[in-house]
Order: sequence, then C-alpha cells, then structure tokens
Amino acid sequence: MHKRNISETATLGGGCFWCLEAIFNELRGVEKVVSGYSGGSVPNPSYQEVCTGTTGHAEVVQITFDPQIISFRELLEVFFTIHDPTTLNRQGPDVGTQYRSVIFYHTQEQKAVAQEVIARLEEAKIWDAPIVTEVTPLTAFYTAEEYHREYFERNPEQPYCRIVIAPKVVKFRKQFLAKLKSRPQQQNNYIL
Repeated sequence: MHKRNISETATLGGGCFWCLEAIFNELRGVEKVVSGYSGGSVPNPSYQEVCTGTTGHAEVVQITFDPQIISFRELLEVFFTIHDPTTLNRQGPDVGTQYRSVIFYHTQEQKAVAQEVIARLEEAKIWDAPIVTEVTPLTAFYTAEEYHREYFERNPEQPYCRIVIAPKVVKFRKQFLAKLKSRPQQQNNYIL
C-alpha cells in the first residue's frame, strides 16, 4: 500500500513578500509559494490599500509543503534566519504594520511548534532585543496581484531586488545549501 502524500500549508509574514517568496521557493519540499495578505479587516484588499497600513493586513507568503521532506519547524528555522523578528512593524527599509513579523498558524500543532521555536530562540539570546513575532490563527488569506508573483525572479535588475533581496538570497543559499532544490547558478554577479 502506498503512503499518500499530504501537503500542509504555512502562512508567514516577515517584511516584503517578494523576499520571502524568492527564498521559500528554493527549498526542497516546498511545492508552491503564493504572495498575499493576511491579518486584516478589509476583505480582498489591494496592494495599494495594504500599503496605507490602515487595513491591518501583513504582506505574507502562503507556503504549500510536503512535511515528509521539510517540516513546519524547518520552515520556521529558515524564517527566523531571513528576517529580524525583533523589529516591530519593520524590516530594513520597509516600515509599517504590513511588514510585521507574524506566523499565521493553520493548526494547534503549528501554534505549539511556533511558540516552542520562539521560546528556544529567546533562551539562546541570538538577538539583543526580544522577539516580537506575532503567533495568531489564520482567518483569511488573499492572494496578491499577479504582478507580485515571482517578482524577484522576473525583475532581478530592479533596484530593490538588487539592493535588498539579492543579498538576502545569497546569504540564505550559503546557510541552507543542503536544503535547496538545486544548486544556485551564477547570474548578474550574484550567486542566484
């Protein structure tokens, strides 16, 4: 009898969704990454509405993954490596509640794992400031507009991509080389 492959879903916010999408798409076991919005009060918000900071939404990625290849805990280990979970409502040059650090859990098990990972990181005193990452239930996810999808891959020469995203991707690839779907290619003076 064959064991059925059952995918799981994680929804994470840690700054600009372009960065998160570019990184999580490269992980072995990740089947799909979709940029979108969660955590707000306005149904089906537009990017322009979310950017005002008045809808309550965070820019997030919804990750479909195979838990037999990569666990939710491993996704969180990557998540906490690629953003600063100690800055409230900001990541680098991106400022506003839409850029907050947040884990929207889908199950009570995800909630428990997220709280455990945060507690372990706090005990390890990796950062000089406390972790401000929200752990909250997912109530709704709204897919971002088409032009946001695979933004980094389609716009590598765009200044934000070159200055902000590319260095994060390079750092991520070096740290998680064994977990990548394939070996990075040399492109545009970056190891991409």
